[in-house]
Amino acid sequence: MLNEKRIILMTKMASYEEHEGKKNGAIGNYFRGDYIGLQVIKSMISATIAFFVVLLMYVFYEFEGIMQDIYKADLLVLGKKSLLIFAIVVAGYSLISYAIYSSRYSHAKKKQKIYSNHLKQLAEMYSKESKRI
Repeated sequence: MLNEKRIILMTKMASYEEHEGKKNGAIGNYFRGDYIGLQVIKSMISATIAFFVVLLMYVFYEFEGIMQDIYKADLLVLGKKSLLIFAIVVAGYSLISYAIYSSRYSHAKKKQKIYSNHLKQLAEMYSKESKRI
């Protein structure tokens, strides 16, 4: 005989497995600090690459002006200023990444806990049904 509650529960579980389950499973395989740290390191690398790409684009765009003023400029001050801007960009990007990936990790863990509770409910339903028979 078909149990309507069990069918609804199994449908919810199948929907979760198909849509979010794979992504959340990959996230759930990590400890919180490991997952967030890995993602922040990836973000820092991406921010570094993006910073240098933008810097190179600026240098190529302003190449003529830079070449005229290169002998007048204090390269040490320019280097310090560039390093400071780089540090601010990477730190800001890292903080934003930390917030985003912390949120994603906690959301995935909540969804996995709900899925686990659904599995327990389903097991209880099956055990109750097997006792009746």
